[in-house]
Order: sequence, then C-alpha cells, then structure tokens
Amino acid sequence: MCVGLPMRVVESGFGTALCERRGDRVRIDTLLVGEVAAGDWLLAFQGSAVRRLTAEEAAETDAALAALEAVLAGAEDVSSHFADLADREPELPAHLRGEH
Repeated sequence: MCVGLPMRVVESGFGTALCERRGDRVRIDTLLVGEVAAGDWLLAFQGSAVRRLTAEEAAETDAALAALEAVLAGAEDVSSHFADLADREPELPAHLRGEH
C-alpha cells in the first residue's frame, strides 16, 4: 500500500522545503507543486510533495492515518478519529452520485 503523508512546511528553499509531521522534520522535493511558504500543507510521498492540501484536508488525512495505525495496533473502535462522520450518515461525493 502506498500512502502519502500530510506535512506542514517549516521553511522553503529552491525546489525543496523543510517539512514537519508529528514532530519529525524532513526535507522534501517541491518541484511538482511549485513555490511553497512556511505554514503551507503538502501531501508528501517518497520524499516529494505531490499536491497542496488545505489545513482541513491535512487534518482529515492525518485522522484517517491515525485510525489506520490504531487498527493495526489492535483497536476495535476508531470512531474518535472520524469526528466529521460522527452523528450523520456518510454521503457520496456529487461526482459519484451522478450530479454535476
């Protein structure tokens, strides 16, 4: 399974950025996404930023990854990781419902 990680830019340079995730810092290639600034969120995969994220997308992705880690550690209830789905029925995105 291939998984991209949400990372926050700490400082940027020419074609690279120092990024942080859960206290770990790593320098990633940013040539695919262009210029970035401190505070930007990126989806990083194998040392490269593959797309920009909103802060909300980064938080949702991180929560899903935390739920996956919890399941792999033996947890049975991961509902706390999906607060955006609690107390409501999940809905298909418009493009899957055939709406335009």
